[in-house]
Amino acid sequence: VQLQASGGGSVQAGGSLRLSCAASGSIFNIDVMGWYRQAPGKQRELVAAISSEGETHYGDSVKDRFIIGRDNAENTVWLQMNSLKPEDAVVYYCTVNVRLVRGGLRYTYWGQGTLVTVSS
Repeated sequence: VQLQASGGGSVQAGGSLRLSCAASGSIFNIDVMGWYRQAPGKQRELVAAISSEGETHYGDSVKDRFIIGRDNAENTVWLQMNSLKPEDAVVYYCTVNVRLVRGGLRYTYWGQGTLVTVSS
């Protein structure tokens, strides 16, 4: 399973960016898809997650600013980031929890990380 993230870049404070992540490979189904982020010297933290039924969960620091969505047919997850702040400027990682075969174990995969820069 490979995850290809895109959409990172630079934006001014208060601006918006949209991250996307596409999963490919031999996948039976994808349960949870999500985004984490990590600042230098800090632990990776949950940004947002979405279940296959569309149930969402957000980290406290991004609630009411970020929106997560997914396209089950395309095995993609996106993250709309609004009202960006300088403290949002870190590396973002997409992640998926998948079954490779019917009734098989679930595995978690991570994307390569995409950098978001926010200038004040």
